[in-house]
Order: sequence, then C-alpha cells, then structure tokens
Amino acid sequence: MKVRHTALALASLLALGSLPAWADEAAAKKWIDSEFQPSTLNKAQQTAELKWFIDAAAKLKAKGIKEISVVSETITTHEYEAKTLAKAFEEITGIKVKHDLIQEGDVVEKLQTSMQSGKSIYDGWISDSDLIGTHYRYGKIMNLTDYMAGSGKEFTNPGIDIKDYIGTKFTTGPDGKLYQLPDQQFANLYWFRADLFDRKDIKDRFKAKYGYDLGVPLNWSAYEDIAEFFTNDVKQIDGKPIYGHMDYGKKDPSLGWRFTDAWLSMAGTADIGAPNGLPIDEWGIRVAADKCTPVGASVSRGGATNSPAAVYALTKYVDWMKKYAPKEATGMTFGEAGPVPAQGQIAQQIFWYTAFTADMTKPGLPVVNADGTPKWRMAPGPNGPYWKQGMQNGYQDVGSWTFFKDHDANKTAAAWLYAQFVTAKTVSLKKTLVGLTPIRESDIQSKAMTDMAPKLGGLVEFYRSPARVAWSPTGTNVPDYPKLAQLWWQNVAQAVTGEKTPQAAMDSLADQMDQVMGRLERAGMERCAPKLNKKESPDKWLSDKAAPWKKLANEKPKGETIAYEQLLNAWKAGKAR
Repeated sequence: MKVRHTALALASLLALGSLPAWADEAAAKKWIDSEFQPSTLNKAQQTAELKWFIDAAAKLKAKGIKEISVVSETITTHEYEAKTLAKAFEEITGIKVKHDLIQEGDVVEKLQTSMQSGKSIYDGWISDSDLIGTHYRYGKIMNLTDYMAGSGKEFTNPGIDIKDYIGTKFTTGPDGKLYQLPDQQFANLYWFRADLFDRKDIKDRFKAKYGYDLGVPLNWSAYEDIAEFFTNDVKQIDGKPIYGHMDYGKKDPSLGWRFTDAWLSMAGTADIGAPNGLPIDEWGIRVAADKCTPVGASVSRGGATNSPAAVYALTKYVDWMKKYAPKEATGMTFGEAGPVPAQGQIAQQIFWYTAFTADMTKPGLPVVNADGTPKWRMAPGPNGPYWKQGMQNGYQDVGSWTFFKDHDANKTAAAWLYAQFVTAKTVSLKKTLVGLTPIRESDIQSKAMTDMAPKLGGLVEFYRSPARVAWSPTGTNVPDYPKLAQLWWQNVAQAVTGEKTPQAAMDSLADQMDQVMGRLERAGMERCAPKLNKKESPDKWLSDKAAPWKKLANEKPKGETIAYEQLLNAWKAGKAR
C-alpha cells in the first residue's frame, strides 16, 4: 500500500509537467532518514508533514512557480538553512530556493528600500522582530494572522502549531495580529569562566578584598568589582594577561546594536512592563496612553533617552571598556570582538550573545575541557541600580519571516511554504542543535536538548527557565527602526572617543530622535504616527515613581552575587532567581 501510494503521488506530480521526479515522498524519506533526526515528531508524523508540503507545492507549481528568492543575515542557523534546508526543500517540493546570506545592516537597508519603493526585492525576508513597530505603522508588511485564515489558508501547514513558537509575542503588533514568524532567536546574557570562579585561591582573595563571595553578579556593582579584581589583582592566568571585561567601541553601525539591544534597559532606564517597558521602553521612547503613539525620546518631552539612568549606562560602558577590557576593544566591531572570549583571556562579559554558543564549544579551544564540556557558563545579566523587578532584563534577537502584502501572491505563498518548512517540527530540532537558536517550546523540552545541556554552558537551562521572558527584542514604541537605529552608533561613538561627555552624547541622541519622529509625524503613517509632546522642564518628568527616573544619590550599592548552582536550582524550581 505504501509503495502504491508513493507511486500515485509521483505520477500526479509528474503530470504537472515541470516537477522533477525526485520531488516526492521518496525524497522526503531520504531526508527524514539522513538529516532530519532527531525530531520531536516520529518518522510517520514527519512523513505526513512533508507530504502536506509536497501537495501544497504542487498547487503552486501548477501556477508556474519554479523558484523563489529569500534573504537573511549571516549566522550559523541561516547558513544551515541556505546550504542544507533549501536543498532539501527543492528536492522534496520541486521549488528551488535562492537563499541569500548578507550582513544584518544590508538586510535592513534592502528592506527599507523595498518599503520605500513599494516593490519587494525578495519573496521572503528573515529580518529582526526589532522592526515590528515599523511594520505595523507603515502597513507594507503582510499580517500573517489574517493571511493564515484567509488567502493563505490552503498554504498554511495544519501542523504549524503557532503556540509552540516561543517568540510570537515579539512579532505581534499593537492590534494583536502576527506580522512575522520567528525563525531563530538568541539572548544577550552574562558569560563567565566558571573554572576560574571556582578556584579556591581566587575566591579567597576576592572575599578578602570585597567582603562577599565571588559568583554570578546580580548587580552592576558586583560586575564592576569582579572586572577590577581580575584585571588589576589576578592580572595573569597561566602566564597570560586576564581581563575582567570585554566589549567593543569602534565607530561602526554594530556599535548601535550594543545599545539598542537593551543596554539601557539592563541599567534600568525604562518603565516596568513586559515584553518592553510602558509607557517608556528601553530606547527611552515614551508612547501616549493608547500604547502606540510615540510622543518623545528626550526627558523634556517625557522620554528617557538622556535621563540619569541612560547617562549612567553610557558612562559605565565607556569606563569599563577603557579600564578592564583589552586595549584593542575600543577599536573593534561586534564581529571582531565576538570571538575574543573563546581565546581564553576574558574572565567575564556582561553582554554576550548566545548565538556565539556553537563557536565557543569547539574542541581544542582554551575555554573547552578535554571532554568537550565548557569551562564557561552563561547566566542572566546583572541589573543596574535603576532597575526594578518587572522590568525588561535584556535583549533577545528574534529573526523572523517577513512578507510584503502587495507582492506577487503566488511567490509569497511559495516563500511562506519555505518559511514554514525551515521552522516545521520535522526539521526544527535538528536546526536548533546546529545553530543553537531555539524557537519552539517542544524542541527546548526535548530529550535531545537535555542530552546536549552539559556541553552548552547553561543555554538549555536558561531557555527552560521562567527568567527567559524578561529578555525581549526592540518593541513597538520604535516607529521607524531603520531611521532611528543609525543615530545611536554615531552619538555613542563620540562618548567613546571623548569628543563628548556621556550626558552631551545622550542629549544629542535624544534631540536627533525627536527630530526624526517630528518628521515622521509630518509625513504621516498608516497608523500610530508620532505626535510629539511640547518641550517642558525636565523636572516635570523626572520621578522616583516611573521613568524617566531621577538621579540616584548612590549609583553603586554594595555588590551582590549568587552561586551558579543556586541559580540553576532556582530555575528548576520555576523561579527566576
């Protein structure tokens, strides 16, 4: 019966005239057996899911769709998609995928160009969910909620299981509609050398100097103490310099990510609220009572971009990099600084992307034991003195599938098929094990992830913990991500070089953000365009009840740490800490 069923399916596909012979269940079986293991589905379920893709693709092939083009940034997960999953999709469905890999900044630039022209360069995009506020306001991007229930229903996998995706709250607009489908995600967490932190001689010296135990820092005061200790007291490990901090500071677009990726929220600049502060978010942008209309970034308009907490955050960033990081750090970009901790001379890093996990676990690295287990661990980042319970704790990147609503309907449908394919349960667990950027709860809870956990330094424990909800991407307060994001690196760089004080740099940034939002207000948007508050005295807004927070008398309270094992036990018990 199985052979007859496969033969009939093959015959029906060949009858379409353009499908290759291998676009059938035999190809699906080959991929299930050779590549798509492990999976949270059994092989019979995988076969059924891929049969649905074959049938859905056949409808599009009948309409002449033979090839689609999509684009993403270059990270390990997307390389796996472009080099392996695109090939599998073509062999199984007969639709060829040209999956371009380019730099993140180029993705944003091309997306912006397409939005301005009204013509999409690609059939599908994997772009950061950071653009959710932009997509919602301009009305150029397809609303997936309505698409899946309407014109795209016949091309929507019955087993898609949207509730299984852990990042959909980040890709949902203020209207409650889903605008992007998560493809990969990773958080910025605290990273440290557990082997060094566990050494009795180092622990004793730290306790003697600071009066509390060396451990995972809970606040920025402890992080600073540990940074100073390793840089100026320990100084060397195995004859090589050891540094208590790592960062990057070159005047480059990637410097902006360092800050827009929630550095200010870690210090406590925003309001309480999840997934982003309301009414003030981690960029310092305030929205009106409708939770949608931006009214200002500067304190004089009720925002917090140049508030005491934001200035504190920038001040610490500059001071720590110059005092406790390798001297080369100030001239490095994101890409250049990323591999440095793996070289073995960094004791801790407050802001480390879990996307680097795969690169930090390679055999032979100075930070990997002979048995393949890491010498390092990851944990929730420490909080600044302005931070309060219930605030966003850090950033989580959610690269998500995005489609233009006025693009060719058949091309969009084919790209939607591919997007579902590379995130489907048939392939998602294997993709997670390759790129370590999980998107499905079922994958995170799988036995395969449990088995991998000892080699991943806390990644699995973090994603299984209740703490993960406090890490979120840029929210909907940001009305135009491409226009506003570029302002950050240009202004922050002036504080790094000393051209401006941190206060002057943030004053300039806040003013420029207000100017851009003012232009957006005049230009108009489809919905929720900015409507700036009039300028008033900052004293009207600064408060100890809500953002923008007034300056604290003491910005360095006593350092607090927690033992890593205690942290893990808290997670297992369902607590954040």
